[in-house]
This record gives sequence, structure tokens and C-alpha cells, in this order.
Amino acid sequence: MKTLKDLGNLQGKRVLVRADFNVPLDGTTITDDGRIKAALPTIKALREQGAKVILMAHLGRPKGKVVPDLTLAPVAARLGELLGITVPLAADTYGPAAQAAVAGMADGDVVMLENVRFNPEETSKDAAVRAGYAKKLAALADVFVSDGFGVVHRAQGSNYDVAADLPSAAGLLVEKEVTALSKATDNPQRPLTVVLGGSKVSDKLGVIENLLTKANRLIIGGGMTYTFLKAKGYEVGTSLLEEDQLEKVKGYIETAERNGIELVLPVDIVVNAGFPAGDTPVNPEVVDAAAIPTDKMGLDIGPKSAKLFHDKIVDSRTVVWNGPMGVFEVPQFAEGTRAVAQALVDATAAGAFTIVGGGDSASAVRNMHFPEDGFSHISTGGGASLEFLEGKTLPGLSVLE
Repeated sequence: MKTLKDLGNLQGKRVLVRADFNVPLDGTTITDDGRIKAALPTIKALREQGAKVILMAHLGRPKGKVVPDLTLAPVAARLGELLGITVPLAADTYGPAAQAAVAGMADGDVVMLENVRFNPEETSKDAAVRAGYAKKLAALADVFVSDGFGVVHRAQGSNYDVAADLPSAAGLLVEKEVTALSKATDNPQRPLTVVLGGSKVSDKLGVIENLLTKANRLIIGGGMTYTFLKAKGYEVGTSLLEEDQLEKVKGYIETAERNGIELVLPVDIVVNAGFPAGDTPVNPEVVDAAAIPTDKMGLDIGPKSAKLFHDKIVDSRTVVWNGPMGVFEVPQFAEGTRAVAQALVDATAAGAFTIVGGGDSASAVRNMHFPEDGFSHISTGGGASLEFLEGKTLPGLSVLE
């Protein structure tokens, strides 16, 4: 994979950078600026070389239409604060506003183009349509740098097709992500423990299948727990359950046993009368994992499970975690996620290599105010890191080879 150092002298060059600024918003307020901060090393490195830095990114899912609530204006403002400069936002992605903004740049300047997903061509399934669009983006620049790890698992105009039209390389963030994730998948230090949470088994089928040949220990939490418990013959009440995945999960349990992989499931569960929304009261109760009441819903792992998971994680040399253990947005159901995050911090302090696999896990550790340097690596790409762990070829990376 080509990296920044392969691009040579960038003084005065117009460098088009695909970043991942898909940050969570509350109105116009950014609630987690982790992805913006993650892009800073590449932006600073390019500015130090005297490059003209042209940033493009997406925000939300506008589906090819201009949605004012999904403008990148809050991102441009926050990035400007972090860099200590003004970062102008062009009113379009490749049109007159973008062209004028780029034409007026001096060496070291930074401009941001408006949300690439305001253009239907960005995510078109028609490769010819994307290629034509990519040429319009490429016309703005001399060089392309791919630094949005969160989108490298998709072949889209601004991260895949544009690489065919310009000298291209990975930015520092993408390089860092690939190095970290490779450390967990290519000859990792063992024991290798993978902690999977989140809502659905179906979201992580490929990861589980791949890891059943690689990991020493697989810890299951979150909503996917209940499909595993049901596959073992347990009652799961009104908990999230994917009936259509039961046979597959039974196969996973058998494969883990056959391959000598330790499959760790919760031993106790925090239940509630229903999902904590609207008029549903929040009355958490801890029950045995084998004895979930028929009228209750599992929403977090219990304290015994938290201790069990902690001990298994700390007894590891490499740990990858993707997905929360419960409905962590509600304080009463956040303790399992907090316990796993703390376990990774403790494992890191003991010398293990630990990865927080992006998405909700990354948001959780930041919102719970864990120190970022308490983990070896916090990924910026939930879906991308999962597909990397699956062993899939990621188009946004393969195009840089």
C-alpha cells in the first residue's frame, strides 16, 4: 500500500484528501469529535510540506440530495478550532464554489468541500457514473490521499474511483489503522481474545466465521447474546432474538468446541420490563443467564459476567473489541460496556495490544471519559474494521496497492 512518503515533494501541490468526518450531531453540535481529531496528523503533515489541502467527506445519509441539516459546516468550524485557522467550506463538492475555493488557496491552506453524499453519483452502483463524477473531483487536485478509514470498505466515487485519476496514497490514519488491525490478524501475540457485542449476530456473521479459525477466545455480549443463549436451549424472554440465525449459531458453538476455542457467554443478565423508551419504566433486575423471565428483556450483562469478561480479557496478549455489551446510552444498562472498556485499559497496562473496533464501542469509551491512550488503538471505522477482521478485500485499500 502506497503511503504519504511515496508521493514525493508536495510543496505547492493541491492534495485532495478523503477524510471520515461522519460525526454524531445533536442539532448542529458535534457530540464526539474523535474522527476529526484522528484526521489531524495527516492534515498537519501535508500543511507542513506546503501542500494545499482540499478535504472531502460525508455526513449522514442524505441519499444524493442536499439536506441542509447534514452540511459539513459544523465540522469545518470544529476543524478550524483544532488547527487554529479558518477552514472555509465550499457550498458544493466539485462545482463553481469548490473550484473558486481551490483557485484561491495559498500553500498550507485548508478548504473543505460540501458533503460528497449530496451528489447521487458518489454512491452510484454504476461504475461509469462514479468514474465520471470522480474525474470532476480529480480536476480540483494534483494528488489524492485516502484517509477516511471508515469508508474504505465501500467502492465509492470519493475514495475509490478518484484514485484512478490521480497519484494516490494512504494517509497517516489509514496507514495506522491497517498496521494496528494487521497486528491483531497476522500472527498476533496470544492468547488472542475477541469481544463482540452490538445488537445482531447477523451483523457479525463473517467476523465470527473468520475468527473461529484464528482467535483463542471469543467473548459474546450485547443483543447478540440472546441468540446464543437460545441456541443453548435457554429462555430469553422478550430479548432481541434472531430466530433465523439459530442454526448458524448452534454451528458456531460446535465449531468453537471442535477447534478448542473458548466461547465465553454471559452468566447473568440485567433485565427490564421492556426497552427503556417512552413510558417503559426503568427497573433493572439481575437474573441468571439461564433463567430470564418470559416477560423480561435483557439489556446488559450482569456483574458476574462483567467480572468474568474482565478476567478473560486481562488474561490476554491481544484483544479486539467491537460492539457494546448493552444499551449503554441508558446509565442503568451501561455497566457491562464500562466493565469491558476498563478491562481493555487494564490489559493494555499489563502489556497487551488492545483495539477498540470503532463505531459504538469508540463512542462509548469517549462518552464514558476513558483516556484514549488507555487503549493501544481506537479504530475510526466500525464497518471497515469488522470487514478487515473478516479477512475481506477492502476496495478503498486495494486501490492504493
